[in-house]
Amino acid sequence: MTHVLAQSVETLTTVLAVAGIGYFLAAWVAAWVFLARRYGSLAAFTPSVSVLKSLKGTDPGMLDAFRSHCRQSYMGEYELLFGVSSIDDPAAAAVQQLQAEFPESAIRLIECPERLGTNGKVSTLVQLAPRARYSFLLINDSDIAVSPHYLERVMACFAPAERQDKPQQQVGLVTALYRGRAHGTLPSKLEALGIATDFQPSVLLAKILENGLHYGLGSTLALRREALDKIGGLLPLVDQLADDYELGVRVDKAGYRVALTHEVVETGIPAYGWRGFLDHQLRWARTVRDARPWGYAGLIFTYGLGWALLNVLASGASPLSMWLLGLSFFLRLTLAMTVGAAVLADHQVLPNLWLLPLRDLVAMGVWVAGFAGNTIVWRGERFALKNGKLEKAG
Repeated sequence: MTHVLAQSVETLTTVLAVAGIGYFLAAWVAAWVFLARRYGSLAAFTPSVSVLKSLKGTDPGMLDAFRSHCRQSYMGEYELLFGVSSIDDPAAAAVQQLQAEFPESAIRLIECPERLGTNGKVSTLVQLAPRARYSFLLINDSDIAVSPHYLERVMACFAPAERQDKPQQQVGLVTALYRGRAHGTLPSKLEALGIATDFQPSVLLAKILENGLHYGLGSTLALRREALDKIGGLLPLVDQLADDYELGVRVDKAGYRVALTHEVVETGIPAYGWRGFLDHQLRWARTVRDARPWGYAGLIFTYGLGWALLNVLASGASPLSMWLLGLSFFLRLTLAMTVGAAVLADHQVLPNLWLLPLRDLVAMGVWVAGFAGNTIVWRGERFALKNGKLEKAG
């Protein structure tokens, strides 16, 4: 019986390691497809746009991220609207400093005191949106830092198609890839490495397999106001955990296209301890499981390096298992360098490549734990996740 069980484990890990190799190859191809299309000319489309940011407390590098939005080489008009639940929030002082540094920029600090649902960020955005002057809105997180060409490249995605012989859906939402900027601790480095070498490759591959992107990423959610109005605005999302994902899904279902800009932005990763890191990873995992259950189950095939390592143990380091491990490690490194360095321009990836085996094994553990409950911790509060909605946990 023991021998049969050992053989079954060896066979299973062999199959999963081979599947992982297939995933690495497919994601690598998807990355090169994205790169091949990156350097086309931009459409000259620069509509006026309102940038909305919901703030609560301060994040590492937040003020520098704000400054990057004020240094845009954008020919159209734009404004920055910052929402806080209370003027006493420390983030308000950062916005006031920004206003003093950039008096020529249209920057508004708006108090949004109503708590309309369990998702405080969306509650603030609901109150900000009516105050925006323009017909295009752009929502991104407080710690997102951008290049001077950010608005130019994002808004160009809304330009009408030049070829009229092949009509396309109108773009309703534009989103963006992102890289993480780690701050010192090992868990912070592991999360940044996972963003660059695991999450972003999966987005690029999904774009090809699903014939386009059908959801949004919180790094950038640029919208036509008419598309937002058509889906009922932001208010229906006030209890959603994956509000960025759900916003893209609803715009897509309303008959608009979700576009992925070739601009890449940067988010700050806190200097996590292990507890904070695992809470955040588990929240992420259960969010994905709730939003895309079959996609979450399919993540089993993305842990090729971890399965190859386990296959070496299960087979007693057989020649086949060592060959699979070597090939898996080579392809994992190749994918990490292609997406991390070439696609995302993440300068932290190469120095941290040695952490990949540890990162992948931790990710496998989090993936398993993601099936084990519905409780998450978000900004120090505990919630139960039910059908995409947040409920206060008892």
